[in-house]
Amino acid sequence: MRFLLRLAITAASLWVAVELVPGIEYTGEWPGLVGVAVVFGVVNALIRPILMVLTIPLVVVTFGLFVFVLNALMLMLTGALATALGIEFYVHGFWSALLGALLVGVVSAALNLFVKDHSSR
Repeated sequence: MRFLLRLAITAASLWVAVELVPGIEYTGEWPGLVGVAVVFGVVNALIRPILMVLTIPLVVVTFGLFVFVLNALMLMLTGALATALGIEFYVHGFWSALLGALLVGVVSAALNLFVKDHSSR
């Protein structure tokens, strides 16, 4: 159940990015955004940790700001993989990806505030 809730939050935050950020497009129906959320989750679970370890020196030198670049790259990769899977989700350019990643992060964090954490039992 918790997984489905997190998936819905990610899909909703991606929808907000599609609506507000020029250069991020989605032309399908709403269930496809759930597919994009799955792709985004897999990218962030498998590829992002590897890139974080490989770029530790850049993250340290930039006082953590390079993490925003990594988030943008993960959103661009999500767009490429989703398109390859037949989901019409497009991220056009780095600056759109950067703004979109920031927005997805803020909206996800805001929505997660409303989700109770039952792991502390």
